[in-house]
Amino acid sequence: MTLSTHAAAFRRLHEDGLLILANAWDAASARLIESLGASAIATTSAGVAWSHGYADGDLLPVSHLLATVTDIARVIRIPLTVDCEGGYSHDPKAVADTVAAVASAGGVGINIEDGSSPPDLLCAKIAEIKRVLGDRVFVNARTDVYLRSLAPQEARVAETLARAERYRSAGADGLFVPGVVDREEIRAIAAKAGLPLNVLVRTGLPRAAELMALGVRRLSAGSDVAEASLGRVRSLAAAFLKNGASEPLSEGAIPYPDVQALLGER
Repeated sequence: MTLSTHAAAFRRLHEDGLLILANAWDAASARLIESLGASAIATTSAGVAWSHGYADGDLLPVSHLLATVTDIARVIRIPLTVDCEGGYSHDPKAVADTVAAVASAGGVGINIEDGSSPPDLLCAKIAEIKRVLGDRVFVNARTDVYLRSLAPQEARVAETLARAERYRSAGADGLFVPGVVDREEIRAIAAKAGLPLNVLVRTGLPRAAELMALGVRRLSAGSDVAEASLGRVRSLAAAFLKNGASEPLSEGAIPYPDVQALLGER
């Protein structure tokens, strides 16, 4: 499947139903998730950063990001969307250049966030990305109104919708609102944003079927799968370092031949 075909297919995944993304952080995790029946692969910026020895938060060198995208695109056959954090720059042109490189490496979608920066900056980044790439890349605009408490509780929906209107006008294709869990707030944002709504797993978030009924079109695991995996590594490694027991290391493990086959020639 060509990149243009992947790009069209990825857009269609936001039109009906609910796209569930169990975010990957390297080629092996992406290929494993694909083998479980995923419709698309999304990266987690935190997981990718951690896998290269960096903390999350626009600290990852772009060269490392591009290497990860290239590796993942080589082993999967479904659309790939890439978390680009804030674009790794405040310069819209530099951000667009990075996104163009992500697209050349195999990404057909990106996440790009406002964080604590003014909405004007994200609007400028989105507009420049669209000027350079058009519809080659699905731009999922993330607003951190909920995640960073950028508005009082009673004003969060209104502020989110105000930003959604601006990001949509700039050319965004989707809206990501991490941190929202309230059913009526989700319903209101989904109904009025004018963009497919993406939410992030959180304690108290409704299950997939209800989210779909509320109007959500995309559900992301974010860094949770990577965090759970690291938690498992910590438990196994701590026990092994303490007693050297072999048996626990094989419990729940994917056998070596199966991993080899998963990543073999396709």
